[in-house]
Amino acid sequence: MDRDWLVFHPSPSKPAFRPPPGAVDAHCHVFGPGDVFPYAPERKYTPCDAPKEKLWELRDYLGFERNVIVQATCHGADNRALVDALKASNGRARGVATVKHDVTDEELRALDAAGVRGVRFNFVKRLVDTTPREVLRSIAERIQPLGWHIVIYFEAQELPELYDFFTSLPTTVVVDHMGRPDVTQPLDGPEFELFIRLLRENPNFWSKVSCPERLSKRGPDAYEDVVPFARRVVETFPDRVLWGTDWPHPNMKSHMPDDGKLVDFIPKIAPTVELQRKLLVDNPMALYWSR
Repeated sequence: MDRDWLVFHPSPSKPAFRPPPGAVDAHCHVFGPGDVFPYAPERKYTPCDAPKEKLWELRDYLGFERNVIVQATCHGADNRALVDALKASNGRARGVATVKHDVTDEELRALDAAGVRGVRFNFVKRLVDTTPREVLRSIAERIQPLGWHIVIYFEAQELPELYDFFTSLPTTVVVDHMGRPDVTQPLDGPEFELFIRLLRENPNFWSKVSCPERLSKRGPDAYEDVVPFARRVVETFPDRVLWGTDWPHPNMKSHMPDDGKLVDFIPKIAPTVELQRKLLVDNPMALYWSR
């Protein structure tokens, strides 16, 4: 692994918050193991191994029942580690894959059968090389008949340039980590207001309210400066929000978060039992386990 790579927390605390029955960790990853599922030659980072068995242990320890595993950029469009985890989950995991423009219909059907329900488009330039928009649009059109959705990962300063392209996509679109807002900016400032507008004017858009450890300027462990942003999204769009640990927290440089503390972040942003159930059970089940 990279010399400056931070390995996931070896012994996270037991969260005080108990997720409701059926709760879903709707954003996490598996890495390798590299000697079984090699990392992509074009990768921009080399992580520690974080196999499915460790993910299942964490799921049970934190009190969750299901996972949505998102293909990580270190594996490129080689989805074998993801598919292996989905098949080993006994139906308790669904996946978001990465595919290239030349993916075949047969390959898409095989991913669907394994439990993949979406594809991820990454626009963070330090993590991936940019893919032409016409290629992404073609992929979006091909997955639409499968009932899949698109997950988009970008940073807040990139939204003005990408806004029109995003709103032209023909499927449900899930935004990773609230579009990574700058939480030092005002909650009602122009940057975050554009993101709120994206959700308000486009009912096919959802948001993950995850990764306070990436957004906070104060953490660890409370990440209080992220709370107003995430809570606003949850309370304004309660039927279109998801939450996940982001385990094993790729490319964290400042610190490695305690996953138990991340779970204790949930009632701060979803303060009622009803909101917690929507965020952790109803919404992810509707999006990922409707068939």
